[in-house]
Amino acid sequence: MRPMLATPGTHGGGQVPSGPGWRHEVKWDGIRLLAEVQDGRLRLFTRSERDVTHAFPELAGLARVATDLVLDGEAVSLAGSGPQNFSEVVSRIHTSSARRGEELARAYPVTYLVFDLLRLDGLDLRELPWQHRRAALEDLLDPAPAWQASPVYEDGAQLLAATGDQGLEGIVSKKVAAPYRSGQRSPDWLKFSHRPTRSWVVGGWRPETGRSKLGSVLVGSPVAGGRLAFRGRVGSGLAGRAGAQLAERLAEVAAGPCPFVDEVPRADAAGARWIRPEVVVDIAAKGGVTDGGRLRQPSYQGWRPDLTPTDLEQE
Repeated sequence: MRPMLATPGTHGGGQVPSGPGWRHEVKWDGIRLLAEVQDGRLRLFTRSERDVTHAFPELAGLARVATDLVLDGEAVSLAGSGPQNFSEVVSRIHTSSARRGEELARAYPVTYLVFDLLRLDGLDLRELPWQHRRAALEDLLDPAPAWQASPVYEDGAQLLAATGDQGLEGIVSKKVAAPYRSGQRSPDWLKFSHRPTRSWVVGGWRPETGRSKLGSVLVGSPVAGGRLAFRGRVGSGLAGRAGAQLAERLAEVAAGPCPFVDEVPRADAAGARWIRPEVVVDIAAKGGVTDGGRLRQPSYQGWRPDLTPTDLEQE
C-alpha cells in the first residue's frame, strides 16, 4: 500500500482553506511511514514501500495496539516542542541490521506522529470520510513515549503563521469529507510549505578542486526514458557528515553516460562524473528557479532513501 499524497496549495496563488469543511495539521519534517500490524507482527514501510521495520525498534509496541491495523504517519526527531534536523531521521533508514537499529534508536530516537487510520480489525476504512477515520484513530491510539496522534487545528491560516514563526516545515490542510486515496496526489489534501525545498535526482557529481572529496552534485527532474532534465549544480550544504554520507551513497551507484537530456553548461559539466540517475536528494532553493528551470542559490538538505525517481516522476 502506498500513502495518499498532498497537492501543493500554493499553486496558482492558492490560500489556506477555511471553514468547517477543513482541518489542518503540522507538516512534519520526517520520514513518512505506514505501520501495519497483522497477527501480532509489526511492519513499517516507507512511501516507496521499502520495509524499514528493523530501523525503528522503539515502535515495536504498536503491535499491541490492535491485532490488525494500518496507520499512516511521520517519524520525526523531536527536541522539546520542535523537530530537530531531518538528517537525524534519515540516518535511521540506512541501517541494515536489527542491532544497528537498536544503537541508532538510542542515539536518535523518533516519535511516530500518526495522522490516519486505514484499517482496523479487518475493516478497510479508506472510503470513510477523514473525520470518521480521525475519530476512530483518537479512540484507538493512546499516546506513548514513541508515538502519538498528530494534533489537529481548526484555523489553518493561524497555524501556518505559527509554524513559520517556529521554523517548522509548514501545514497540511485536509477536507473532512475526503476518503483516503492510496498512492494518489489529491487536492483533498493541500500542503503549504515555508521552506523552498523540493526533491531532485542526482545525475552526476564533481570532486573538490584538487581533491577526491565530494564538492558538488548535478541534479535534475525525471523525464521519459529514465533520463533527467538538468536543474543545476549544488555545492552548498555538502560539508561535514551530510556530505560524507551522500558521497558514500554515490560511490555505490554505477557510472554511466550523462543522464541529462538537455545540454549541461560547460562550467557545470567540467570534471563531472556521471552516474545512473537513482539517488534522490532534497534541495532548498532560496532564490526559487529561473525562467529556464535552473535552481537559484541551491543548498543540499539531505538524501531521501525513502524516495525513488519514479516517485518524483509521478508527482
